[in-house]
This record gives sequence, structure tokens and C-alpha cells, in this order.
Amino acid sequence: MRRLKDVLRVARSAPAPSALLSPSDSDPPSPASSDPSPPFPDGIKVWYDCPDATIDICFVHGLTGNRDSTWTASKQSKPWPAMLLPSKLPHARLLAWGYDAYVVQASVASKNRLTDHAVNLLIDLTNDRDSCDASGRPLIFVAHSLGGLVCKEAIMLSRNHPEPHLCNVFEHMTGIIFMGTPHRGSWIADWMKIPASGLGVLKSTNKSLLQVLATDNQLLESIQVRFWSMVREQRESGRRLEITCFFEELPLPVAGKVVSKESATIEGYMSVSVHANHRDMAKFRTENENGFKRLAGDLMRWVPSLSTGA
Repeated sequence: MRRLKDVLRVARSAPAPSALLSPSDSDPPSPASSDPSPPFPDGIKVWYDCPDATIDICFVHGLTGNRDSTWTASKQSKPWPAMLLPSKLPHARLLAWGYDAYVVQASVASKNRLTDHAVNLLIDLTNDRDSCDASGRPLIFVAHSLGGLVCKEAIMLSRNHPEPHLCNVFEHMTGIIFMGTPHRGSWIADWMKIPASGLGVLKSTNKSLLQVLATDNQLLESIQVRFWSMVREQRESGRRLEITCFFEELPLPVAGKVVSKESATIEGYMSVSVHANHRDMAKFRTENENGFKRLAGDLMRWVPSLSTGA
């Protein structure tokens, strides 16, 4: 509770609570806009395409994130995957999926539950891949924070779906990179206990997303158990699903480490640290950063026929 009290103490003077949660759209609104809240570009956006693509890599942001800003370092004009990955994986089509993951907003926060977001991801990604005749193409996810939970649920929904075309995501998914995903919960759920007045202004909140992040939350446990059972069954049947879990090394001011190593990792799979806090671990500036080298190295190892070297 001391940690929560510390957060509450500084919340009144903080410019926005989202700064403690995840990479977010913190750019000031345009003068023509009367809504001070960040925009929520949703759905699929193609960062990099090529006529002879042989694999899709889909990036999914986390809590308070954005399909562009989550992956864009300060003072950079484009997301790092669009800048740094094409030279490493020239035949990979790079996608970003966006959804309204704000839980505290000056106007009205989306009331979508985690499962609602997972359904939308499944449908949007399926429609996009169908539209460019890529439904049978291998698929890799790179997900930050809450985005990892959304991906896991979308994959489980795709499995044995009554609509055959929606089964393609599960059937062709070959790997997932989790970046700071709270597989076992996170103290950040305590934010839901802070009254709106304590945050300085009247806010609209989507507490269902925060409830999912509570340690021992039943839905969180169910997602993890079902996902792990699926992975084990696929592995025993001879299908290899690649998984790597990245965890944050550095704490955020006041908040500390948002997702612990224990929560961010999955037993039996590679766990790798990034020398950054939860907010910045998904942002790279150059290909010389060790965090980028580790992540890109996994992607290139998973698709060796596409790699162009270290």
C-alpha cells in the first residue's frame, strides 16, 4: 500500500497518469482540436510492404499505448520497426494494430473489455490478410504489456473458431515476442482504486482493463492456463511455436518496476532483459542498441530464410 500511497501523492501534480503506464501518445493536440485527449487510431496499419512478402509481423501496443507512438522513440519521426527491420527482414510485411487502450481519459474512455479487443484484433488481422491474399502466410506477433494478453486471447479465440476463415491466425501463427506482458498480474491495477479527484481532473475510466491486471485475477489466470495448455499440446504434436519474453530492467519514477520479471516470463521459454523501464522498453533508436539486437536476432532466427545477416 505504501507504493500506491506514493503514486496518489504525486498524481495530483503529474501531467497525466498514462506516463506511468506505457508508451503513449503524449504529443500536444493540434490547435484545431477541442479534445485534449490523444487520438486512438485503431485497426491495422501497414508500416512496410513488399510484393514478395513471405511472412507477416504484427505489432500490438499495450495499456495507454498507440499503434505508432508506442514503438517510436523520442524525437524520432517513425516507429523503429519501420526504420530498422526492413534491412534485416526485407521479405517481412510489418503491421501495427491499434485499439483504445486508455483506461483514464479526459473525455470518455472506451468500455471495451480485453476479450472485446481480442475479437477485434482477430477480425481486423484476418480481414487484412484476406484482402491481400496472405491468409496462409506465417504470422509473428510482437506485443507490449497488455497487448500480449490481447494477443493470447485472440489466438485462443481463433483456435477451433466456428467461422473457418477466423481459424487462420491460430493455424499460421509461428511465434510471439512478449515485451513486459504481465502474464501473472501487475500492481498497476491499484490505479483503479485512486478516485478521479485524486488524479487532478474529472476522468472517465475503464476499470475492466485494470481489473484484468490485478494479481490472481481469474480471467488473467484463465488466459494463461489455456494458452500454456495450447502451447504444450502443439509442441507435443510436433508443431513448434517460438516464444520469447522480454522484461524491463529499470524502474519508473515512483511506480518502480511495472511488471516484474516473474510476471513477464513464461516457464520453459527464453527470458531476456531490456535495459529500460516499462514505458521505454518498446522504443529503440538505432540498430546498435542491445535491446534491438536481441529482439531482431530472435525474429531473424525464427525466419532464417529471410535473414540478411547479423
